[in-house]
Amino acid sequence: MTVSRINMAQDGPEFSRLVRGLASSIRWGKSPQELLEHIAACVDMGVTTLDIAAAYGDGQAEVLLGEALALDRSVAQRVEIVTKCSIGTWDTSLYHYDTSREHIEWSVDQSLTKLQTDHVDLLLIHRPDPLMNADEVAEAFDALRQSGKVLYFGVSNHNPSQFELLSSRLEMPLVTNQVQFSVMYLETYFDGTLDLCQQRRISPMVWGPLGGGKLFREDSERADRLRNELQSVGQELDASMDQVALAWLLKHPARLVPILGTGKVERVKSATEAEDVDLTREQWFRLWVASTGERLP
Repeated sequence: MTVSRINMAQDGPEFSRLVRGLASSIRWGKSPQELLEHIAACVDMGVTTLDIAAAYGDGQAEVLLGEALALDRSVAQRVEIVTKCSIGTWDTSLYHYDTSREHIEWSVDQSLTKLQTDHVDLLLIHRPDPLMNADEVAEAFDALRQSGKVLYFGVSNHNPSQFELLSSRLEMPLVTNQVQFSVMYLETYFDGTLDLCQQRRISPMVWGPLGGGKLFREDSERADRLRNELQSVGQELDASMDQVALAWLLKHPARLVPILGTGKVERVKSATEAEDVDLTREQWFRLWVASTGERLP
């Protein structure tokens, strides 16, 4: 099974419909060679887009990925790299956000060195910064684009007004907003984020598509309801619960792009089969009702 490709925005990058998330890659305990083999197996399944960040693994996740891809440049040439900036300590011991032009450009240079590459496909502002000067961010983005160090830009965890503020200062459009969303976490729908993405015709990247594991581990009435409904729908469609949960996301008209957090190749393979799981509207809303615990008005 090979996953499909998707244009993230008009005049935006083309990514795999499922993304290989590397936020926990340091905790997986893989050597560079083992990580390379893992990525190569994902690429063979069509999962070519890799999501990482300067902050992941206390800055070491990018180092590990760079070392892995340096072992086989033929694999490196087949992937798209998404990284993020603005979270970190940089020059102090205090965990904080920094979206100054100086820090953004410094962070990208650090990421390129760690990743052992001359550019990344997509740079995201990792978290909204209360002190963000949108004009200064725009200057940084323009300089990075002109230098060829970053091909496209987006944000992560931004609400609609924060997204619109930064967009208003940019010559090039933001091509995604990476947000939390799952059958267990619906707030991104209720705050208008998915509506704005659909309005702008950009595909949001989705982290925690299986509720960060809570969907299968949490001991609560809501989680029990969801598991029961996922299992019921899965039996109807001959699919596993996690495949149904991913198919629920893929059916949304905003063209969501789930980020897979698992470190196991077999689970990535199972996830790729979710594209063939076609929920009816009734099945989709059964899961919605199980999540909210309320009948539709």
